[in-house]
Amino acid sequence: MKEMLKITASLVLIFVAAGLVMAFVFAKTAPIVKIKKEQEETAARKKMMPDADNIIEAGKWEPYGKKGKYFEGKKGEETTGYLISTYGKGYSSYINILVSVGKDMKVKGIGILGHGETPGLGDEIEQDYFKKRFEGKSLEQLEVVKIEGTDKIQAISGATISSRAVTNGVRESVKLLKEKYSGVAK
Repeated sequence: MKEMLKITASLVLIFVAAGLVMAFVFAKTAPIVKIKKEQEETAARKKMMPDADNIIEAGKWEPYGKKGKYFEGKKGEETTGYLISTYGKGYSSYINILVSVGKDMKVKGIGILGHGETPGLGDEIEQDYFKKRFEGKSLEQLEVVKIEGTDKIQAISGATISSRAVTNGVRESVKLLKEKYSGVAK
């Protein structure tokens, strides 16, 4: 019985010590991780809207209960377009998407900031050939189809759920921006 208590006490001490070490490491690295993430997001915004001198946060929203923001790109006093960070509900994760939208409310481009989709299938959403399918699309064209030769978004073979998640996220973003900046959305 004494032996069992010694082993139990030893294990409890080891687990408590390990927990304290993990808490300490997390407390020290969390601010660094946050700063790094903010730097990456700022770089992504500049890449998505290179013609803007200044990208100003215009508001916040919550797609799928996640925190998103939208931005207005300015060159001098003139608005050059909009950026919005959003999410889509994918097959195995939420997909973090950055959408660039022109003043005409057509998609200029998209970037995938993060996801946990299946390697070799769902992660194809990161490929340029898929992201280019969104360029120049209006709100009405942001719909996933499985056939070629249409002005809608063609799904990735074997990854329709991921394709639909990105498309839904982009569509909801354009819809929000249309409501905010032109007062019209379908």
